[in-house]
Amino acid sequence: MSDLHSIFNRIGQALGKVVVGQDTVIQQLLIALLTGGHVILEGVPGVGKTLTVKVLAKIVRADFRRIQLTPDILPSDILGTNIFDMESRSFTLKRGPVFTQVLLADEINRTPPKTQAALLEAMEERQVTLDGQSHPLPDLFWVIATQNSLEFEGTYPLPEAQLDRFLFKLLVSYPDGSAEKKMLLNAQAGFEASQLNLDRMTPLATVEQVLAARKAVRAIAMQEVLVDYLLELVRKTREHPDLALGTSPRSAVAWLQASRAAAWLAQRNYVTPDDIRSVAIPLLRHRLILNPEAQLDGVQIDPLINAILEQVPVPR
Repeated sequence: MSDLHSIFNRIGQALGKVVVGQDTVIQQLLIALLTGGHVILEGVPGVGKTLTVKVLAKIVRADFRRIQLTPDILPSDILGTNIFDMESRSFTLKRGPVFTQVLLADEINRTPPKTQAALLEAMEERQVTLDGQSHPLPDLFWVIATQNSLEFEGTYPLPEAQLDRFLFKLLVSYPDGSAEKKMLLNAQAGFEASQLNLDRMTPLATVEQVLAARKAVRAIAMQEVLVDYLLELVRKTREHPDLALGTSPRSAVAWLQASRAAAWLAQRNYVTPDDIRSVAIPLLRHRLILNPEAQLDGVQIDPLINAILEQVPVPR
C-alpha cells in the first residue's frame, strides 16, 4: 500500500507543477479517481480545466478521448452506431468516443438534453446499449465534464438525474497572487500550455495500479458511529426548510466512498469525521436544490452546506 500511496502523491505533485494554484481541485480529482466517481469542473475560461484532465490521463497511462459538445451533437456521435457492411452483409459496430478510459466532455451544458441523456447509462452502469445489445466499457471508465460558469445563453442545464451521477462538482477559480506569478514566470521561461507535448511526459502510474488503489479504498474501515453521523447529515439535507431536494441514497453511498478515499490519501486505514466533512461541499453543491423562496432570498448552497455540517454534533 505504501507504494500506491507514494504513486498518488507523485501524481498530485506532477499535476501541481503543470496546473499551478489548483491544489484543492487536484486533491479532489484524486479522490474522484480513487472512487471512480465522475466529476464536473466548472470555471471561467483559461483556468486550466482541460489541461488538468489531459495531463492526469497521461500520467496514469489511460486512454483519453475528448468530445467538444455543441448543440448539433447527436447521441450517436458519442456512443457510436451500427453500420451495415455491404461486403460481409452484416452490421459492425463503429464505436464512439465513449469507449475509452478517461472521457472529457467539454462544455457539457451546451448540448441538448437528448444528447446529455446518452451518457446516463454509461456513467451509471459502465455499459452502452445500442440496438438492444449491451457493450461493456473499460473498468477505469471515468467522465470529467467541464462547463463555463459565466455564459448561460444557448446552454441546457443538466437534469437532476444526470447531476446525481457526478460524484463532485469542483469550482476551478482564479489562482492566488503567488501562484499566478509563478505561472507568469513559467511562461517567461518558455512554458506554453498549448504547446505541451504530452507524449514526452513520464507516466507515473498504470491503469492496473489505479484499479488496485480503488480496491484498497474499498477496504478502508468506517465505524458504525460514523455511518450514523453521515446518515444524520443526509437526513438534515432532506428536512432543511430551504431545500426542495435533498441528498439521494446514491449520493449517500458516494459520500461514504469519497470519505474512504480521503482517508486513504491521508494514509489512514480508517475514516474520521473530518474526512466526511472535507468532501461534503463538492459532493452536495450540485445535488441540493433550493426552493423558490430561498432562491429569492439569495441563499447560497455552499454556506448552507456548512450550516448543515454545524448542526450535527461530531461524534467522538
